[in-house]
Amino acid sequence: MKIQSFTLIIEGVDIHEPDVFDALYEAGCDDALIATTNGVQVMDFGREAASLYEAISSAIADAESVVGLRVVRIADPDLVSMSEIAARIGRSRECVRLWVNGKRGPGGFPAPLNDPHDRYRFWRWSDVEGWLSGVLGGEPWSSQDHLRAAINAALELRHHLRQLDPQDRPDLRTLAGPVLGG
Repeated sequence: MKIQSFTLIIEGVDIHEPDVFDALYEAGCDDALIATTNGVQVMDFGREAASLYEAISSAIADAESVVGLRVVRIADPDLVSMSEIAARIGRSRECVRLWVNGKRGPGGFPAPLNDPHDRYRFWRWSDVEGWLSGVLGGEPWSSQDHLRAAINAALELRHHLRQLDPQDRPDLRTLAGPVLGG
């Protein structure tokens, strides 16, 4: 088995309260560093498991077994700005801006994750890296990148569905397509 490293972002009761801290330990989160960073509660895991999915799903189940805690998402070191993209690939920010705006390159640069009208836009590095592999050569993103993105999408879907009345919850399997049996 391999040690899988990841960070969960947690909401709910204060994880530093002695009773909550002890409950997390008893729930099996003894392999996590529990902290609050810039007002955000996080659990940094080094979990031994056969796969990344097994490690993340068991950590989510363990953390959420503590009353009042919920996992919001996996921390994503994958978000980048135009400046960060430029720094990672050794190009100018202007070069990246031209790619983003379709003024250079083959077009089809990935859409930003936030509103494209915002002054500061952010992309998922793995999306950009996949696009760059077609333009500059290189490897597309890994199956583990896809897995992290899929888990985050599932956690976000869970959050939003909880906000709806049960009778208003749509059946989203048709949008997901045959992957989820729709």
